Amino acid sequence: MGVAVLRFAHTPDPDDAYMFYGLASGAVRVPGFERVEHIVEDIETLNKRLVEEGWNVEVSAASAHAYAYIAERYYLMRAGASMGEGYGPVVVAREPLKSLEGRVVAVPGKYTTARLLLRLATGGGYREVFARFDEIPGMVLRGEADAGLLIHEAQITFEEMGLKLVLSLWDWWESSVGKLPMPLGVDVVYKGLGREKATAIREALQESIRYAWEHHEEALNYAMRYARSGSREQMSRFVRMYVNNRTLDMGEEGVKAHKKLYEMAWEQKLIPELVEFEVV
Repeated sequence: MGVAVLRFAHTPDPDDAYMFYGLASGAVRVPGFERVEHIVEDIETLNKRLVEEGWNVEVSAASAHAYAYIAERYYLMRAGASMGEGYGPVVVAREPLKSLEGRVVAVPGKYTTARLLLRLATGGGYREVFARFDEIPGMVLRGEADAGLLIHEAQITFEEMGLKLVLSLWDWWESSVGKLPMPLGVDVVYKGLGREKATAIREALQESIRYAWEHHEEALNYAMRYARSGSREQMSRFVRMYVNNRTLDMGEEGVKAHKKLYEMAWEQKLIPELVEFEVV
């Protein structure tokens, strides 16, 4: 007998909501589980619960950075990953800046991958202020921070807010790593369930993603409930950016990209140990 309730923790973000639409609507079911319970928290709250509280929820979204701290307890799913290809987190300011040296930079959390990537790209030299990701544009506009590190849909709406691009982390990643996709977010499955159940969950998530694609307008309506800025057209563009073929299956390039990220972070002593991870 399987666990009756499968807890699926994810973020209140349009891309997560979109990919989980098949599961949330009841159109897709997970074998061995009577129902799916959705736990919705912002990504840094999930990261902290997983890393600092030792939370053993069955399935969760997490930052690829946070996964470095929980790989012993969780499988990395081939499905559900958010990966940048031609786009990704950006640093913005009120006016163009030549350097972040000595600046105050608002970042969206200790365990976010965007934070790790920015440290890798710049080597530091700035002062971090942690803030909720959706508060960062306003902080920069009000002068509470010199610059801000943007994730989620603000990556494509910041110019409308009157902010200027300082650094594209995708551009840095491509120049440093080449053509591999850039790891950002992942979905993880608790190893205590066993590999067989973990694989069934991954297959159900893949089916949920396909269902969203096949019912795009319905899934977009559902995802729009979680949008904080931008038009319907922009949200459609955003979910197509981050719910793509890599989300369905990150492939061997995606696995290599995660290995590369952890190797780079370990070389710079930005994570406690070199990550050895298992993929389902």
